[in-house]
Amino acid sequence: MLLAINIKELTMPTITMTDGTEIYYKDWGDGQPIVFSHGWPLSGDAFEDQMFHMASRAYRCIAHDRRGHGRSSQPWTGYDYDTFADDLATLIDTLDLRDVVLVAHSMGGGEIARYIGRYGTDRVSKVVLIADVTPLMLKTDSNPNGTPMEAFDGIRDAIVTNRTQFWKDVSLPFFGYNRPDAKVSESVRDWFWLQGTQASFKGTYDCVRAFSETDFTEDLKKIDVPTLILHGDDDQIVPIAASAMLSSKLIKGATLKVYKGAPHGMCTTHKDQVNDDLQAFVENTMEALAS
Repeated sequence: MLLAINIKELTMPTITMTDGTEIYYKDWGDGQPIVFSHGWPLSGDAFEDQMFHMASRAYRCIAHDRRGHGRSSQPWTGYDYDTFADDLATLIDTLDLRDVVLVAHSMGGGEIARYIGRYGTDRVSKVVLIADVTPLMLKTDSNPNGTPMEAFDGIRDAIVTNRTQFWKDVSLPFFGYNRPDAKVSESVRDWFWLQGTQASFKGTYDCVRAFSETDFTEDLKKIDVPTLILHGDDDQIVPIAASAMLSSKLIKGATLKVYKGAPHGMCTTHKDQVNDDLQAFVENTMEALAS
């Protein structure tokens, strides 16, 4: 028996950018929109714990795969924050999202900051930055607590040499699994590896320069909506001293919550706490979860 197949039902939801790049996104639930911007070298799947939690509580949760990542196109160029911000703006405008809560992890924090720096907050109600890279990762004379260029050169060398092994190796400090007495989940490491291997070779390589050398100081100063910053004090990827401790001072009225002992991949290792804090912030009940 022949089965009738509706091709539209098999087509992944994508939005076409001005340069022809197709950006994939997942769209769960109904209600006030929450847009999630993932970290490197991951995809929107990295936020599924938070999306499931919030979509189950009457919110519309949308997560896109950044260009060159996940199921989106892998163009040769466009791996800079102006382009990422423009892609996010196209997504928000095309879906006509308003009163949006923007949530970002790691590299995604720069995407949100640059989006607001370029487009303002007319469509944005709140911002949540989780273990994010702002204001500047690179060590400079004016940013002495940053990470030396040699470290980022090493990342680029590892990508060129054997990127599949690098994704496996970096999953250890990413989730804090290299710490004494850490309870290692090999399945989580495999999940990280899978997302990394799905990403563009060129895109992941170019993104190292983007997330390490882009200065978001002026973008952060333009954030004028309630902002929650969550960061672990044992983050080995984006150390808290050169990120959240500075961003929380640049964003007027920002609330900083430090997770004791949490690693960079806290959306997974501390997902229940992150979910509760996200929900409380969106619902204006943060006081109940203060610690």
